[in-house]
Parts: sequence; C-alpha cells; structure tokens
Amino acid sequence: MAESLKMSSKHSMTNSKPARPGRKLAQTLLFCAAVLFLLGAGDRATRFTEIGHQMMCICGCNQILLECNHVGCPSSDGMRNELMAAVSRGDSDSLVEQGFVQKYGPTVLAAPTNTGFNRAAWIVPFAALGLGFVVVVFVIRGWRNGPPSGPTGGGSLRNNAELEQFRDQAGKETDL
Repeated sequence: MAESLKMSSKHSMTNSKPARPGRKLAQTLLFCAAVLFLLGAGDRATRFTEIGHQMMCICGCNQILLECNHVGCPSSDGMRNELMAAVSRGDSDSLVEQGFVQKYGPTVLAAPTNTGFNRAAWIVPFAALGLGFVVVVFVIRGWRNGPPSGPTGGGSLRNNAELEQFRDQAGKETDL
C-alpha cells in the first residue's frame, strides 16, 4: 500500500504544470495598467480637479477654488488659469501647491499643513471631542447615581413636624 501511495504521489508530481513567472508578471502588469487607466491617474482634468479642491480662493469668499461662484471674481479665474498651466506643464502636485503657497501665502491651502504650529489645527478638534466625551460620561454616571439623599453638611431635620413648621413659615412670608 505504501508503494502505491509513492507511485500516485510521483504521478501527481509529474503532471503538475511548472510555475511560469513570466506569465504571472505579465498578468500583474496588465492589471496594474488597467487600474491606472481606469483611475485616470495621468488625466490632466482629474489632476486639475483634485488639486483645485485642495486650494481656497483668495478673494475672501472662503470657498474652494473650483467652487468659487462670485460673478466677476477678481481672483478665481486667474488662479484657475495658473493651476491649469501648472498641470499642463506636468508639475507634480506638491510643486503646484508650493508655488501657490509662495505666491498667495499659506491661506490658499484648504487644509493646514501638518508641520509646526499648524498641527494644532489637526490635534485640537480631536482633543476637544475626546474631552467632551469624557464630560458626557461623567454627567451620565452622575445621573445614574441619582440625587444625593437628604441635606448635607449642617445637620438634618429632626422630624416631619419641624419640616411642616418651616413650610408654613415660608408660606406666610411669601404670601402677598
């Protein structure tokens, strides 16, 4: 029986196809090319749109550059033309952004950079959210425990008669 297993395993080994790394590599490259083509990685219009949505119009409208809808905006048309020229030249995304920052200042970027003091713009909202969550947890725990029982501190009322006396006195003093 052991001999028959050895023969069958040898037979199965001889029938298996050898691995073809060239074919697998060609398939992988074809797949990558298709993905890049479908994503439009080299498409100028796509790059123009992506970069244009990462910048702000400097006219003071606080809108994204490509969405500035002022009639006769003095800034957006010129900035869009500069952006299209940079994309047409084939400048990298970071080079285009750096050029705009040098010309218009850091306020042209829709999102702050992750360097220096600008990190606070990324950290503070998350820290405030976390702090708010902690406060809500403590408030809910306080509600679960209920109000404190009885008066605290200077002593307690001895009986219901004394409490009724104080209520009557408060009623007389507040009666007009």
